[in-house]
Amino acid sequence: MKLIDLSLPIDDKAFEVHHVEIERVSHKEGVRKFNRVLMGKTFKGKLQHAFGRRIVKKEDLPDEEFLSLEVVHSPVHIGTHLDYSFHYGSKSEGRASKTAEEIPLEWCYQNGVKLDVLHKKPNEAVTAKDLEEALTRIKYTLKPLDIVLLHTGADKLFGGPKYFSDYPGIDISAIDYLLDKGIKIFGVDTMGIDRPYRFMLKEFLETKDVKKLYPSHFYGRVREFIHIERLSSLEKLPGFGFKVICFPVKIKCTGAAWARVVAITE
Repeated sequence: MKLIDLSLPIDDKAFEVHHVEIERVSHKEGVRKFNRVLMGKTFKGKLQHAFGRRIVKKEDLPDEEFLSLEVVHSPVHIGTHLDYSFHYGSKSEGRASKTAEEIPLEWCYQNGVKLDVLHKKPNEAVTAKDLEEALTRIKYTLKPLDIVLLHTGADKLFGGPKYFSDYPGIDISAIDYLLDKGIKIFGVDTMGIDRPYRFMLKEFLETKDVKKLYPSHFYGRVREFIHIERLSSLEKLPGFGFKVICFPVKIKCTGAAWARVVAITE
């Protein structure tokens, strides 16, 4: 058995559109923070802290070190994550949309299928025809609950501005094709399932056609689906014959949740 990590990190040093910050409290600073937080819970404690009293001193600790602490300030759409219907809109298929902690776990551990769509350009979208051709190349027939991973190669741009501007989107016809086959979860190695902002916004401003903006995301209001964004290393996978694990972190009432997505091969 071999485990292949298909996830990108939450990295505060990488280029991102949204603000990401990881506050890191070192082992040396840990004891100072411990006293500051614990004593700051009461007015009396605050006064005592201001006058130099400490509950725990560094000399009381092994190696004069406390515990490290990292606080992550990040949207749930940074790093590899699963999007569910609440992200797309307040309703899906005429019902209240579901949030990420409602994703059925049995859908998140299934047979995986990798489809190469490396020929698609950034201003293009992967269509149902592209999926059919990719399946023909690997001689595979989709089965209900397969987790389908679309390989564009765009993960190699992660860390710089091009990661947000040079990748293909997913056409609604491709989403329909997968859902009609009983697929519940599909994933992409891009930052999103719609074409990059520069194409959508340009076309919207030229035409004022609202359908030019996030058509694939908004389609989640018409048909319910889950998709994984920001996958990586899909080139390490065969076309099929592997398992995918993509359990979401249990965060209350969010449209997406981080996941450590892993493939299991023989």
